[in-house]
Amino acid sequence: MTRRDALVRVIDALHAEISALKTNDVAGLERATSGKLKAIESLQALGDGPATPELRGLAEEADRLNDTCRIYVNLMAANVRRRLQVLSGDSAGAYGRGKLAYA
Repeated sequence: MTRRDALVRVIDALHAEISALKTNDVAGLERATSGKLKAIESLQALGDGPATPELRGLAEEADRLNDTCRIYVNLMAANVRRRLQVLSGDSAGAYGRGKLAYA
């Protein structure tokens, strides 16, 4: 396996993660995350070396996709936080007592 192949596998897994996050597919998310971690381990095992423009482009794409995954996860966490606040009767939330957090 080449560094290019490993990066492509990371990118494919990140696309799968995003898809699973969008549809709340827990099993798909677990598969995609596992595949991503294996691809990252393969990439790490290949070591460092000079990066061609193609490899830099693939790494930048993987970084953007990873940021997209992080955004989805953060949005989901915020949604869960709001739901828990509503259920607990805490309309102020973690941002301050007595003031509406989203006013």
